[in-house]
Amino acid sequence: MKFTTSIEIALPRQHVVELLTDPANRPKWLKGLVSHEPLTGVDGHVGTESRVVFGQGKGTMECTETITRREPTDLRDFPDDKVVHFDREIVAEGMWSAAQETLSESSPGTTGWVSANEYRFSGPMRLIAPLMRRSFIKQTRQHMLDFKAFAEEGIDVREGRD
Repeated sequence: MKFTTSIEIALPRQHVVELLTDPANRPKWLKGLVSHEPLTGVDGHVGTESRVVFGQGKGTMECTETITRREPTDLRDFPDDKVVHFDREIVAEGMWSAAQETLSESSPGTTGWVSANEYRFSGPMRLIAPLMRRSFIKQTRQHMLDFKAFAEEGIDVREGRD
């Protein structure tokens, strides 16, 4: 299953990148995140593997995230016309996914965020997943909108906003 979704964030790209790459911010916009801990490497850098746990209803889902691309490598200062790329793979029981995130300046002071996603399934999930396509797209888009609300308005998903 493949899909792409995008949003615009009313902030300069450099500020968006700083917010998005700060590990302390993840629980503020990534609803359901229980933990995100690097197992190898440096958080957010290519090759880093992290254990990620999400709360799902009464249970949890654990997965391994591997950063496969980060360009430019140094995110502290880069030209306005440079597109920022964050790619990652996530593996969980019965699921593999790859996400290619790009951040670009869509207009002065506004950032365009495009998320291209691919999912592959095995076992029972292989039969169920095609019926859940809309849910995967909706969840990805909701995470992006939650980040936008956090970045633009300081809204924290842990404070009861649905």
